[in-house]
Amino acid sequence: MDKIKIVLADDHKLFRNGLKLLLNSYPNIDVIAEYADGKSLVEKIHHYQDSIVLIDIDMPFLNGIEASKKIIAEFPAMKIIALSMYGEEEYYYKMIDAGARGFLLKDSDINEVREAIETVKSGGSYFSPEILYKVVRNIKNMQPVQNDFNLSEREYEVLYHICKGFNNQEIADKLCISKRTVDKHRSNLLSKTDSKNTASLVMFAIKNKIVEI
Repeated sequence: MDKIKIVLADDHKLFRNGLKLLLNSYPNIDVIAEYADGKSLVEKIHHYQDSIVLIDIDMPFLNGIEASKKIIAEFPAMKIIALSMYGEEEYYYKMIDAGARGFLLKDSDINEVREAIETVKSGGSYFSPEILYKVVRNIKNMQPVQNDFNLSEREYEVLYHICKGFNNQEIADKLCISKRTVDKHRSNLLSKTDSKNTASLVMFAIKNKIVEI
């Protein structure tokens, strides 16, 4: 079985050691490198292009946001999950712009960390439920955009309501269409945006400025 390779970047040694110990207890995960600052991570990341990076937002020399920007600029396919003690939404949006695929609060349960890693590994995106709630709560409205994504007007409407946190039945009621029709639109949105799940759709809409925050 091929293990999921993990690189940790966090300036708190005790946190790194604890997370490494817990992650290595899973048979399919292997922490292969760790760094205490963003600068060191960026300098060495070319050795670990097939890994998932768990990166703290607040680090010395180069913070997680700037380090992620540099990594994604050089290696666009690199998969990054942000770690944070903070609940401020501005950090999430900045990390989306930087190219992160997931967001975890540092007090997350280790099983949630594993779920995030496996979701991102399979091509999806992952928000801690608390973070996803804060993100969708702050979405104001749709922005006028050029239709560069081959989405229909109705698909844009469905996407907006997905980003607002509504389920398919609620969207159907709001748009006066059947739930089955919403199911089809959601399926089309996932396919057209190359998204794996709801979190991926939300990230797509934010990153491409389809929704206003």
